[in-house]
Amino acid sequence: TGQPRPMTILVTGAAGFIGCNNVIALNRAGFDDVVAVDNLTKADKFRNLEQCRISDYFDKEDFIERVRRGTAPIPEAIFHQGACSDTMQTDGRYMMQNNYRYTLELFEWAQKLHVPFIYASSAATYGGSSVFEEKPECEGPLNVYGYSKLLFDQVLRRRFDSLKAPVVGLRYFNVYGPHEQHKGRMASVAFHQYFQFRKNGAVKLFEGCQGYADGAQMRDFVYVEDVVSVAMHFMAAGVSGIFNCGTGRAQPFNDVALSVVNALSGRRRTLEEAVSEGLIEYIDFPEALKGKYQAFTEANLERLRAAGCEVAFRSVEEGTTEYMKYLSRTYPDGELV
Repeated sequence: TGQPRPMTILVTGAAGFIGCNNVIALNRAGFDDVVAVDNLTKADKFRNLEQCRISDYFDKEDFIERVRRGTAPIPEAIFHQGACSDTMQTDGRYMMQNNYRYTLELFEWAQKLHVPFIYASSAATYGGSSVFEEKPECEGPLNVYGYSKLLFDQVLRRRFDSLKAPVVGLRYFNVYGPHEQHKGRMASVAFHQYFQFRKNGAVKLFEGCQGYADGAQMRDFVYVEDVVSVAMHFMAAGVSGIFNCGTGRAQPFNDVALSVVNALSGRRRTLEEAVSEGLIEYIDFPEALKGKYQAFTEANLERLRAAGCEVAFRSVEEGTTEYMKYLSRTYPDGELV
């Protein structure tokens, strides 16, 4: 653990998945004066805050009111991880208010204060693209969530030449790891498969779609601790821009499932063995996702590396194995408490 550093840092979404891990990483680096902002309507999210050392907590609506009135505590850096991340959310008005307008207000405030602003963008901005470079021609969101993220990225691009302090948008790819238990259906595949395996001795994956074989759809799966390491890098990097935050290597969902099965059964199998033994089952592809599904994502990391970020990303096998150990310690009975 680092020595305490006298610096106030604001983290929004602090009770959420990435936000909680962000606060933990700040604590490890010696930052204890962390102001947490979130929405605890889902009260169970307090469990994530319990893991963190924070100096104060504000409800997100209360906090933005204080920003407007000039009574909010003044931070020296802002990590804006808070957002509605439910890609199936159909209330576009809520999504735009929560993800776009809130981000815009915090950004304006950070500029006024001349403090670094690091915010969560998303790989959902790319939609069905097959090229994942941080360029407008590669972007085309498939849902209002992706659009709400893209709209603020576009604001940043327009304001880029007149910034008064660094602003960094991180396009998160498929993030998984500790402290996502409150996300329900939006929690990662690895998370759901842990509980499936503990309950039924088998895990489930979608059957093939869009030309991909069963479980062969590919995503850039990135471990949450690596994502937070990237965010922490930019706190002091003094650069601005929109950067992909993934491993740079797409892997099939089958790799996740096999890593879960092998980690929890204590035996190394091939995919063929796991399928033939009934440890991996394929289920119907959901109607609701047809035409709105990214069957392939892979972060292009050229821009990230050019910005001096040297974080070494875990592979699916490494990250999932580590995550299964964490889940086994936290939920030994295979039940969500």
